[in-house]
Amino acid sequence: MKNRRIVLASRPEGRPTRENLRVEEADVPEPGEGQVLLRVQYLSLDPYMRGRMSAARSYAPPVELGAVMVGGTVAQVIRSRHPDYKEGDVVLSYSGWQTHAVAKGDGLRKLDPSAAPVSTALGVLGMPGFTAYSGLFTIGRPQPGETVVVAAASGPVGATVGQLARLKGARAVGIAGGPDKCAYVRDELGFDAVVDHRAPDFAARLKEACPKGVDVYFENVGGAVWDAVFPRLNPFARVPVCGLIAQYNATGPFEGPDRLPIVMRDVLSKSLTLRGFIQTEFHSQLPDFYREMGAWIREGRVRYREDIVNGLDNAPEAFIGLLEGRNFGKLVVRVDEAA
Repeated sequence: MKNRRIVLASRPEGRPTRENLRVEEADVPEPGEGQVLLRVQYLSLDPYMRGRMSAARSYAPPVELGAVMVGGTVAQVIRSRHPDYKEGDVVLSYSGWQTHAVAKGDGLRKLDPSAAPVSTALGVLGMPGFTAYSGLFTIGRPQPGETVVVAAASGPVGATVGQLARLKGARAVGIAGGPDKCAYVRDELGFDAVVDHRAPDFAARLKEACPKGVDVYFENVGGAVWDAVFPRLNPFARVPVCGLIAQYNATGPFEGPDRLPIVMRDVLSKSLTLRGFIQTEFHSQLPDFYREMGAWIREGRVRYREDIVNGLDNAPEAFIGLLEGRNFGKLVVRVDEAA
């Protein structure tokens, strides 16, 4: 067997290109004592990976040149030297952009294929879902009757945020790009209102959708969406910040006027709470998340959508499209065609 893998060939300047990523083949590694050999079935593609391609200072170390791109995966154990795992077990792992990987048993989580499609461990029942759950409930703290706004509302984090807000009795307003995504957010996910950020009068439509202002803004985009939402924030509004995808490809100083004094003035005068977070900070909440989210999905109270791309070789183009908003739902690569 050969291990097909995609490595970081060069660091992008601005928007990543296909040339920044290289396909290689190598021998499949042998597992050592306490390890397992995995065949990757599904690979998650997520916006944070753009930051890992850069050598800029961040909350996590960058991918080294020539190293396999990082990423969450669902994989099957095909050889085991760990007492807790046997051949055929399906696990959540962090194997990256490759077809095979060796992993330590203590870094894996067994999945039950009969409980939910295993790909959901990379989406609504995985890191994106937990990002929504932990950020909204710990920082956003929505109350009945309040207005919760979330951008990228058709994506895995945004879609979950809005549905969880409604479960808590809040009013959910989604921001999405294009009529198809807006219709999905409104008609299938059940948001109370949705606004198309591509509309020329986006700011006016957002104001109309939030007649009583915004109490919680779950920030995962930044850029022009932030500019439209910020003036609508009510006193004591909470802003969990989990991503700034509109800025990930930026290089050098940002264009336009310096808005920091305006932001800080309102942070003070409105007693706003802005807190950035990484979902791993709330690791102790995972048991509650798995129990509650699993029940909500089984009951049909939380819905999800997956955008599945076939073939590891198509991962680079799919990832570039993710940064441009071309995906519709949680973006997953089916690495193993038999999965």
